[in-house]
Amino acid sequence: MPIRSGSARWQGNLTEGSGTVRTGKGGLQGNYSFKSRFEEGEGTNPEELIGAAHAGCFSMAFSKALSDAGFTPTSVDSTAKVHLGQTDAGFSVTKIDLETTGDVPGIDEPTFLRIAEEAKANCPISRLLAPGVQEITLSAKLA
Repeated sequence: MPIRSGSARWQGNLTEGSGTVRTGKGGLQGNYSFKSRFEEGEGTNPEELIGAAHAGCFSMAFSKALSDAGFTPTSVDSTAKVHLGQTDAGFSVTKIDLETTGDVPGIDEPTFLRIAEEAKANCPISRLLAPGVQEITLSAKLA
């Protein structure tokens, strides 16, 4: 398997500096700052990038699990809301809310929800994040 990379450059101090993040092959690039991370400033932040990675990984894992169960999805749309909070150890990702909607012909809701939970547990990014995040929730609905 290939090794994936991302990079970042930060200039200046924490509150007034700024930086750029980039994926290894340049597919994504964005500016980030104290305001984009801890306030509502323009740009991206590490938590948004984690959310995008988690949503992308989950969507792929869920699509595979549905197909393996005999249900080919038309689409799976997911969002991961990453909560950054103050803890005794400092700032930490405390919770991730996965929200997904699947357009899956021929599936019933209980089967859909069971497969969604299995995909959440088995997606590589969920497994990576689960030990450090206090909670990863899932809200799944059929389109």
